[in-house]
Amino acid sequence: MTDLPRTTTKQLGLVIDLDTCVGCHACAVACKEWNAGGIAGPLTDENSYGAEPFGVWLNRVHSYEVEPPAGSGQPAMTVHFPRSCLHCQAPACVTVCPTGASYKRAEDGIVLVDEDKCIGCQLCAWACPYGAREYSAVEGVMKKCTLCIDRIYNEHLPESERQPACVQACPTRARHFGDLGDPGSAVSTLVRERGGVDLLPELGYRPTNQYLPPRPRRTGGGEAPPAETLDTSQLPPVLRWLDRVLSR
Repeated sequence: MTDLPRTTTKQLGLVIDLDTCVGCHACAVACKEWNAGGIAGPLTDENSYGAEPFGVWLNRVHSYEVEPPAGSGQPAMTVHFPRSCLHCQAPACVTVCPTGASYKRAEDGIVLVDEDKCIGCQLCAWACPYGAREYSAVEGVMKKCTLCIDRIYNEHLPESERQPACVQACPTRARHFGDLGDPGSAVSTLVRERGGVDLLPELGYRPTNQYLPPRPRRTGGGEAPPAETLDTSQLPPVLRWLDRVLSR
């Protein structure tokens, strides 16, 4: 079995805002694009356009219809839930690995797979309660989120681009990256201010990634804001014509 490092100087990870995630899958597509040719590549797909396609995706997005608690006065809402490796501080996927292929880096807390050592036994997938491991049937090895280590440490990229591909691509800025082991970091501050939560904390794996819960929704009660009026006489001729057409 594989040992964990005694300490990690950093705990790099993600903070995902479930309030602003719109389920567009841009994060999943950007992850697939970058990692297909990166350290975790290739990310193979089989029968992509057939009746039963399958393949390797390091980031997946699930959508759920959530009913509000009775009497809360809140409407039902759709919650989009991105899922990838949580880079746990005490990951079971590492400690069950018989070859040392799954390991946690002491310098930044990132959990990785050494594919040269992986025998495809899938013990790590069975041990992970978050379903974050992906088995490549084509290569016979396990795959997982690497936090784009070949990107975040790439000194040939501008500093603003040294973040995971999923964070870079998110159009609503629902994904944040940083050192969650540093209480003073921007991501740690965000978690405190928004009440960020662990997934399944009772299991004791201490996931690094955090989720920010959705905020309460407006129910439509109370006074409506005053209607805005537009003086169309001040518009250019083309816009006045368009206003007349749309007002019919």
